[in-house]
Amino acid sequence: MRKTILLLVGVAAAALALAACGEKHDQIQPVASKAQNMTMMLDWFPNADHVGIYEAIANGDLRDAGIDLHVETPPSPTAPLSLVEAGKVDVAISYEPEVILARDQKQTVLSFAALVQRPLTSVISIGSKHITKVSQLRGKTVGTAGIPYQTAYLDTMLDHAGVPVSSVNQVDVGSNLVPAMLTGRVDATIGGYWNYEAIQLRQAGKKPNVIPVSAGGVPSYDELVLVTTEKYFENHVTLLRGLVQALGRGYAAVRSDPQQGIDALDSANPSLDPTLQSAAVRATLPAFFPGDDKPWGWQFQNQWNAYGKWMYDNHLIKHLAARDYASTNQLLAGQGP
Repeated sequence: MRKTILLLVGVAAAALALAACGEKHDQIQPVASKAQNMTMMLDWFPNADHVGIYEAIANGDLRDAGIDLHVETPPSPTAPLSLVEAGKVDVAISYEPEVILARDQKQTVLSFAALVQRPLTSVISIGSKHITKVSQLRGKTVGTAGIPYQTAYLDTMLDHAGVPVSSVNQVDVGSNLVPAMLTGRVDATIGGYWNYEAIQLRQAGKKPNVIPVSAGGVPSYDELVLVTTEKYFENHVTLLRGLVQALGRGYAAVRSDPQQGIDALDSANPSLDPTLQSAAVRATLPAFFPGDDKPWGWQFQNQWNAYGKWMYDNHLIKHLAARDYASTNQLLAGQGP
């Protein structure tokens, strides 16, 4: 879960053919003569991960899909799933692990598109600590955000590198991951993102070393996903399909012209640090799109299965079936009825 608060808090053109992002030539059809309201709650404050959303708003892709999208920021990172489950918002951005955890608790949330298609969560240290491999964490102090599955990431990475878990001092620093590194309270942290905290540290001249969790033995997963409830999905298939395809166009437009997307993000959120956002958008671009010529938003079921099994094996969920039917590609271009 995105729980970190950035050190420098300052913290979507004509519609492109879907083929530009690997999608089939399905055409968006307005769902109604009058745009329908839809509320979307972000996972945290607006940032580079959401650039295609703001581009789709600015570029008129959502309007062309018959959607009047109202973007909201959450009161806390834990709020989006609970609010969508309660019907307070229509869709939310959350995290693959959080979706599986919620379904393990019998919630009816459903992931219907991947926004960021690979893990962002990383072990990060400043360059002066000279920690470039997981094995070098032996005897070190690592700050965590207090999130159980991220602690399990670290344990998995240590085990994968042959480092006894007991040889690493783990300290819960909450949201203060970057300050804990800069003050020397910890030697490294886990929970920050390679496309944000690492860029901040680099811009501050700290020469960070970054080890994505997926490079250390943790199964890959979708860092950010679009979520709604099974009931809302069933009752609004056409509307949600329009949303997904409009956002696919938004992210494709950003890939074609990153600066245009950055301008849309900054214009809608003038308090953001434009230098940080620009670097973060450009760094994240490849992670917005799946491989294998799949359409934007694609979720690989074998990947969800493997990650869900990892959660089960690490006692993060009680029911392996929590991963089953947690995601669908039905709304994506060329998919579904």
